Amino acid sequence: MRQPIGIELVKRGVINENDIDKALQYQKTHPDKKLGDILNILGLCDSYILIGAIADILGEKGILLKESDVKLNLEEYVSLDVLKQNKAIPFEIDNGRIKVCFADTANKRAIETIRLLLINKGLIMEKFITFESNIEKVLKSREGNSQRDIKNTSDITGLIDTVIKKAIDKRASDIHFEPMDEELRIRYRIDGELYTAADIEKDKQQQIIGRLKAISNMHQEKQESQDGRILLYPDYNIRVSSQPNVYGEKFVLRLLKKNADLKRLADLGFKEDEEVLNRSFNKRNSVTIMAAPTGEGKTTTLYSIIDYLNRPEINITTIEDPVEIRIPGLNQIEIGAKTNFSDSLRTVLRQDPDIILVGEIRDNETAEIAMQAGQTGHYVLSTIHTIDSVEVITRLRKMGISNYDIASTLATSVSQRLVRKICPQCAKQRDFTKEEIDIMTQIGEKYGVKFDFNGKKTYDAVGCEHCNNSGFYERIGIFEILPIDDDLRELITNDVSTLKIKEEAIKKTYKPLVIDGINKVLAGITTLQELNRKLIIF
Repeated sequence: MRQPIGIELVKRGVINENDIDKALQYQKTHPDKKLGDILNILGLCDSYILIGAIADILGEKGILLKESDVKLNLEEYVSLDVLKQNKAIPFEIDNGRIKVCFADTANKRAIETIRLLLINKGLIMEKFITFESNIEKVLKSREGNSQRDIKNTSDITGLIDTVIKKAIDKRASDIHFEPMDEELRIRYRIDGELYTAADIEKDKQQQIIGRLKAISNMHQEKQESQDGRILLYPDYNIRVSSQPNVYGEKFVLRLLKKNADLKRLADLGFKEDEEVLNRSFNKRNSVTIMAAPTGEGKTTTLYSIIDYLNRPEINITTIEDPVEIRIPGLNQIEIGAKTNFSDSLRTVLRQDPDIILVGEIRDNETAEIAMQAGQTGHYVLSTIHTIDSVEVITRLRKMGISNYDIASTLATSVSQRLVRKICPQCAKQRDFTKEEIDIMTQIGEKYGVKFDFNGKKTYDAVGCEHCNNSGFYERIGIFEILPIDDDLRELITNDVSTLKIKEEAIKKTYKPLVIDGINKVLAGITTLQELNRKLIIF
């Protein structure tokens, strides 16, 4: 077995034990740095000799990568964000072979990710190792080229306008303005993932913050958390949140499209089955709860359910924070600084509603009123932050709702996640591997489901301009539905654990999120790797 790399370097006379002590002392305050990188950062050895020795010890090819060594346009092959995530740089192509250096050749997942992306472009990868700091320098330089449109905008007003318009063009849901030690980083969230848009000079930070506060109607002098709105873009209502950090004030802009088209439940990923939809949502005297972590599309699904139920003879009222989409025929209430969900819900109950949408059940008071509303002839729809639909029961119990009230009022709980859809313009079709089939088969057996793999194909995410070089374009929901029938009501009333409730539900129609996810993998909508990224199934 190979000795630790520090000992190997000492044996070869590249460094001495005193150098190791200095490096380990540095590592205490920089635990994310590898020993070789630290020795290079501290200048304890000639960089060429050091990388050559490390490469030889690891059985790899080494290169002290410089900007001049990179003889290709990186983004033609792999996006900068993917390269940054995997700490890799392609630097030269020759006769169908592409040389790629990595900061960590022991990171098999990173190497396989880059290898597959390059294979899909018809290239064979040749692997090298270099220092992480060298990779970071090259990427920072190349990011500067891709940021030209933003950074070349001379005035601050134009810069922020360009950032917002580019975010809209790229379908971003959020924009992050993040003060760092030496720059102001701007990132877009697209299809749930963050991508760096630009790094702005630190000396422009205060001007940018001042401009954001001005157009968001925030107090300029306050150095504390604030909320505001930008109303300068006709088709968008932009919510703004500021939060001080150690390097300044961070701003997050949430881009909400006004009068956005409502999606049909089937378009969101629900099975297109009228009987299932009616059994799940067409209720009275009860409560239906959507469960998922933040950012997983609960509100969008609730809007689609409301649209499905909306008829002229029904009085539907919503209580939201904020109203994200205005729907004709609905009474939509936006709670403000002086109101909350529970107060608004009490008032709404005096307005003769048939269906009530409560944006979120956050506390005992709101939960109790929602349950009471469900028991007195209303149909209540709401959301809760839990990991799955069964844990809704646990969450309500912890909020102080009695087992009797849960059993008698909760009609359906639904959980969802959003997975990225494979980009139709660059995806490369292939057969499932034996390992992938084995994984899906084992999961199916666990929940009593037999998957049909005959004739099924999957795809590798490649990346192109259409999908921001990610290999994915837009997202779709994966769902699990837990209908509360008489058997489950009895278990809830008897205070049976949610583990036992889940076991009983699986014997009936309930199937967990992963089953719907695998069905969408088999349908070629997403990939098993993307499903694993979201649910960690292998």
